[in-house]
Amino acid sequence: MAKTRKKKPHPNLSADRIVTEAMALIDSEGYDALSFRALGRRLGCEAMSIYHYFPSKQHLIDGLVTLCLNEIEIPEPGLPLRAHIRQFALNWRATAIRHAAFTPILFTHRLNHPEALAWLDRSLQVFDASDADTKTKATVMRVVTYYLNGAALDEALGYAKGPSAANPVPMEAMPDFPRVMQLGQHFGQENHDHFFNAGLDLLLDWAERILGD
Repeated sequence: MAKTRKKKPHPNLSADRIVTEAMALIDSEGYDALSFRALGRRLGCEAMSIYHYFPSKQHLIDGLVTLCLNEIEIPEPGLPLRAHIRQFALNWRATAIRHAAFTPILFTHRLNHPEALAWLDRSLQVFDASDADTKTKATVMRVVTYYLNGAALDEALGYAKGPSAANPVPMEAMPDFPRVMQLGQHFGQENHDHFFNAGLDLLLDWAERILGD
């Protein structure tokens, strides 16, 4: 009985190239555009060639999550806690905005594959120097993450780009809502850095206080 010959991988493909092109596809056309067929066209290969590296779309998503995490540089140990978390937060925000279409997936993906867990474990080194109990450390981690995810999602996807009401109020009627008009004039992108840093400062004040740093 003749043995089935194992198909060789495409000579011009690699896992890194596939993931990089997949992210470029998402960045340019949106997450819904991602399919092995569309990715194959971009790579100049058959869709089946990609399965040699990623047996399923979920495996590819794991690779995309890893790519994003590797872009979020973790500050070197030794920095004061406030400086460490601030730099980490800015790196996190930058990656979220850079890959806006993938951000909802990144923020809801369970970080339970080996590369993600290794990255997460390294990111928690910031708490090693604190004498606070583990519940306090976990509280700081989760609260900071809530803030980062919410802020980054708002900036990456944009409130103005969200779904609209069926009958939105026309601009000429907006003076009927004076408080919205007064505050809304400051909500433009030019103030995003100010808002992000103001919220982060409040969080860092609180984190330093309860961690005893």
